[in-house]
Amino acid sequence: MIPFGVKDIIDIVLVAILLYQTYRMMKNSGSGALFGGIVSFIALWIVISQVLDMKLLGSIMDKVVDVGFFVLIILFQDDIRRFLVRLGSNKGWRFITNLFTVRSKSVQDISYVMPIVMACMNMAKTKTGALIVVRQKINLTIYEETGERINADLNTRLLENIFFKNSPLHDGAVIIDGKTIKAAGCILPVSQKPDISKDLGLRHRAALGISQETDAKVIVVSEERGKISLTYESKLYRDISAEELQKMLTANE
Repeated sequence: MIPFGVKDIIDIVLVAILLYQTYRMMKNSGSGALFGGIVSFIALWIVISQVLDMKLLGSIMDKVVDVGFFVLIILFQDDIRRFLVRLGSNKGWRFITNLFTVRSKSVQDISYVMPIVMACMNMAKTKTGALIVVRQKINLTIYEETGERINADLNTRLLENIFFKNSPLHDGAVIIDGKTIKAAGCILPVSQKPDISKDLGLRHRAALGISQETDAKVIVVSEERGKISLTYESKLYRDISAEELQKMLTANE
């Protein structure tokens, strides 16, 4: 009889939790089918090699598994990077990352938020499209490098001028870190979630995309409807008021 104790139960529970958290995050990023395929192949490999003990087919699958790990890293290196970033921002694992992360800013300070809220209100009235990324804990340097470095003090007029329709930077995203506008005209990853509403434009999809990969709070001002939306942790909050925007930006985790 195979010995089975408390340690084995804990081992099984931890593996189950790890697989569930991994599946949920990959599903949110549009890679749920890939995760399901990998798990199915591993399960089939175990049955053939260990349970049924098929020598020939088992040896072939053993070779596939041996090189498959490295092939997956090469083919999906960008997805793996985004997944690991998302893993670090997930609430389920944040207690680990908090041990190594130092807060560099306090977004809860109302003085940081009001210039953003005022700019969004003014742009909504004039139906000026905008995409604003507000950093939380995860570093956004890799996204800042896709645009033009500004490193300017945050103020309402500067934000409005950046998104003015004749500005060369108005089509990209602005990244804000505390009281500083770090960069403008930045390119963000577009969400591939299949359940996104068809009436959402590229700005909303880009906002969802970076909220799936980081813990940033992303504001979208619709050019067509003049409405304000916010994405955070893969969730989209549509048509919010200025008061709601202020509360969401100042909310403490």
